[in-house]
Amino acid sequence: MTRTELKTRRLTVPAKKAKRAGAQRPIWEEQPTFGGSLAKSILIGAIVIAVLLPLWMVVITSLSTEETIRQAGGLVIIPQEITFGAYRQVFAGGVVTRAIGVSLFVAIVGTAIAVLVTILGAYGLSKPSMVFFKPILFTALITMFFGAGIIPTYLVVSSLGLINSLWALILPTAVSAFNVLVMRSFFMGIDASVLESARIDGAGEWRILFTMVVPMSKAVIAVVALFYGVAFWNAFFNAMLYINDNRLWPLQLVLRSYVLQGTAQQGNVGEQIATGGAPLAPIALQMALVVIAMLPILVAYPFVQRHLKNGVMIGAVKG
Repeated sequence: MTRTELKTRRLTVPAKKAKRAGAQRPIWEEQPTFGGSLAKSILIGAIVIAVLLPLWMVVITSLSTEETIRQAGGLVIIPQEITFGAYRQVFAGGVVTRAIGVSLFVAIVGTAIAVLVTILGAYGLSKPSMVFFKPILFTALITMFFGAGIIPTYLVVSSLGLINSLWALILPTAVSAFNVLVMRSFFMGIDASVLESARIDGAGEWRILFTMVVPMSKAVIAVVALFYGVAFWNAFFNAMLYINDNRLWPLQLVLRSYVLQGTAQQGNVGEQIATGGAPLAPIALQMALVVIAMLPILVAYPFVQRHLKNGVMIGAVKG
């Protein structure tokens, strides 16, 4: 290697390092100090502990014996003797298993219907040339601030014959005006020339929507689906209003009933859950139900998390 080539290489390497450093940190940001980095680390660590400690206590309490819970005075932090008796008793009665099936049906079917309706509504409202565009958009905006109320909604559901039907847990909340507007903003941010070129090639609106717009909108669709899925899975108030048959109760309503009742009484949900094993501390059974209720969301969230920031921010800012 000649002297000129060596000198050029020495000048190029720091430039590449500076370029990489500039890509990681904007030039207007100051270099972090030791005190600032330490304070951020302590703050983030405190937030992580505040989030994970309650989850840890719930899981460990559900796996603890009655003696361990009595010694801890309630929720257990340090595990001593691990047992799955609470989970065996929860699943032995059959109530929780049936409730999980109901919740899964409502969450999966409800999310699919809600996402489809939201996509159709958002795509239509993203076209200002649509017939009755302004009245429909204005109506959607009004529903974000004003609701009909419990009694009128109950009367509508009852008149449709949906009492004691799982569709009563899906159809009344099948669409959210906020999610429609978020997805509409995202659709309006798509380059119009791309869609116009498809129309020139002879593609209709349905084909443009499902072969071009939807594939380009995976991020915002995934986030909206997560919002709907969590809402359907955690919902229990509609079940309290519209479901009188406890065989159709979702998991959240079973959990609420057992936590409020606390002790088993003749014919109630707690007595049905507690059958099939030796008596355990009521709080262990309650925490086992909590773990079962939050497990599907914890499993599904990592698959959508990478889309969460892009989907929400782009859909909320563009347009």
